[in-house]
Amino acid sequence: MKAQSTRPTCPRCLRPQSTCICGFVTLTQTTTEVLILQHPLEVHEAKNTARLLHLSLAHSRVVVGEAFDDVTLQALLAEPRYTVLLYPPTAHAGHAVPAPLDAARLLDPAHVRLVVLDATWRKSRKMLHLSPLLQALPRLSLVDVPASGYAIRKAHQPGQLSTLEATCAALAQLEGGPDKFAPLLQAFTGFVAQQLALRTQ
Repeated sequence: MKAQSTRPTCPRCLRPQSTCICGFVTLTQTTTEVLILQHPLEVHEAKNTARLLHLSLAHSRVVVGEAFDDVTLQALLAEPRYTVLLYPPTAHAGHAVPAPLDAARLLDPAHVRLVVLDATWRKSRKMLHLSPLLQALPRLSLVDVPASGYAIRKAHQPGQLSTLEATCAALAQLEGGPDKFAPLLQAFTGFVAQQLALRTQ
């Protein structure tokens, strides 16, 4: 039987206290609701950015799972909002074609819910494959993909961002205020630097 770790854990960020990321939490006000569906393998991944994102966005929620059936998702999406999935609109080979994006409904971000899949690209495709309801959601894609500062994880294709970077870019599109997310992205830079420093210890 594998012995459980006895390292003290931060109750807020859920990481060992020696690598606590709470100092990077940057409270950022948004009107868009953010629902982060996190693959179980990402929960204890040291390089994962979703926890930092969630702690920084007051109007966000994290739900862990790989297969989200329609009943479960409908319960998560019960509050009436226009729900869009942050995912490339053309990436639906073998899946149901997503509903068309209604740009007019995005004009009021206070009535928009952004669903984000926190997983590797391979795992996110599987999460999508396992959920017809996710497949059917209209897709929001990034208009201008910023350069990634996610130096602690390998990108397999150009333009791939961390969950935090991609969500900030999407929220900037929806809420028209890229400067609003600059402090959080600066904190993300500090988080990346921390992880790089840990590699050399």
